[in-house]
Amino acid sequence: MNQEQQSSLAVASQNDAPDMGTLPIKPCVLLVEDDRSVRRYLEVTLQRSGYRVLTAADGLEAMKLALSSTVDVVVTDAIMPNLSGHQLARFLRSNAKVSSLPIVLLTGQENREPNALPDAQIDAFLYKPVNAQELTNCLSVLLTKRRPPKPKP
Repeated sequence: MNQEQQSSLAVASQNDAPDMGTLPIKPCVLLVEDDRSVRRYLEVTLQRSGYRVLTAADGLEAMKLALSSTVDVVVTDAIMPNLSGHQLARFLRSNAKVSSLPIVLLTGQENREPNALPDAQIDAFLYKPVNAQELTNCLSVLLTKRRPPKPKP
């Protein structure tokens, strides 16, 4: 098959595609994890559960994506290079454009004191290794009760 035939086939299949206006829009998760294998596992898990996923390897990359993309929820590792999950959460809460995004913090620190948990910047904590069902259930709950947007000064 030559290139012209491939192009016409692609156009034909696009024309046969269902109307995008009738398909429900999948929620978009910004997944921030510095461990490549964990990031890939969570990305595939979320995609199989019906989410669109944007990935970032650290908090700085996540900041850029959060400001330049349409994101519905953030799932971030707690400890990462360049910018931690806690620092990312503080940034997101201080920026009017993204301050209402639900934030899930993933942590491997299981023996934390309850009063050592950060303030209300984090909506949910999940401990590593993350159970796929627990993560998707958590996201469903958070997406149904999103924070109200921060009032403009």
